Amino acid sequence: MPSGSFAVTVGTAASASELVSRRLQSQSLQATRELAPAVLLKLYSWMHRIRVFEDALLGLQQAGKVPGLAQLCQGQEASVVGSVYPLRQTDWMLATYRGHGHAIAKGTPLRPLMAEMLGKATGCCKGKGGPMHLTDMAVRNPGIHPIVGAHLPIAVGIGMSCRRLEPGSVCLVDFGDGAAQCGTFHESLNLASLWKLPVIFVCENNQYAVSVPFHEASATRTVAERATAYAMPGVLVDGMDVVAVLQASQNAVDRARRGEGPTLIECSTYRFVGHSQHDPDNGLKYRTAEELKSWRLRDPLVTFRAALVECGVTDEAFKKQESLDRADVEDAVQFALDSHFPELEEAYRDVY
Repeated sequence: MPSGSFAVTVGTAASASELVSRRLQSQSLQATRELAPAVLLKLYSWMHRIRVFEDALLGLQQAGKVPGLAQLCQGQEASVVGSVYPLRQTDWMLATYRGHGHAIAKGTPLRPLMAEMLGKATGCCKGKGGPMHLTDMAVRNPGIHPIVGAHLPIAVGIGMSCRRLEPGSVCLVDFGDGAAQCGTFHESLNLASLWKLPVIFVCENNQYAVSVPFHEASATRTVAERATAYAMPGVLVDGMDVVAVLQASQNAVDRARRGEGPTLIECSTYRFVGHSQHDPDNGLKYRTAEELKSWRLRDPLVTFRAALVECGVTDEAFKKQESLDRADVEDAVQFALDSHFPELEEAYRDVY
């Protein structure tokens, strides 16, 4: 296992206390202790804020307030926050249609983000992007992409631009295990490695491409091992451990900034919800309740909170931060509900 991760047998029904104990005894705990308390609380707050935001988004979706699909990343918050945290404001990031958490972690304010989810004119795309075409160039997020694998070549193009025009900047691209089976994955890794581009490829392997298990779609045991074919480092990391992901991402970002080329990171994670609202039973038609329960015992918010208690973060600090997160999300929801829809003429603006 890479430094910062710990062994957990996926699918076993270990108790929550046993799983937390394993985490506390892992190398990741030592790495956690080495981080400043303010950083630890920030990492937790980002994950908590994403969870609360998506809880609210789910409620709005069920109330018919969200036009189109809004696919959630609940359960994957550690992979999201850990991978994005090492990025600077001048760095670029692309994500999948499950990318609302990435937008929050990269710095998109909650008000225009929630307004965009509801298709309102005050949204960061003026209501024309919605949940699956979200773009915020103010934080260098050129978009979350609903077409599986289509954004990997775009990341390579941005990597070329970084190397030529913005030395020291990098591009992180997030994608799922389904995209790893697309031709664009192989083309993008090959070209990025050939030209030593500053691109960090982050595969969030949540075990299912819609309803197809990874082991039924891949001839390789992992995505990370494919990096060998493209002469770049391949790192398999526990995607439920935010510090382990952060370490892997930081190493890859530092390597890219030095001009040493791309890295492929695979975060082994899990989505607690169904693929979309068309999968309302949390995917229990293609996965078992026991499997879902075993992964829920590894909830990244629960295990990281326990680790931070061991590192001295007080319950008062948690409650204060969680209250702030909830208040900010509630404010964003009200802002979005109070905002107006774009005028008909807006459909013809900003069109190339």
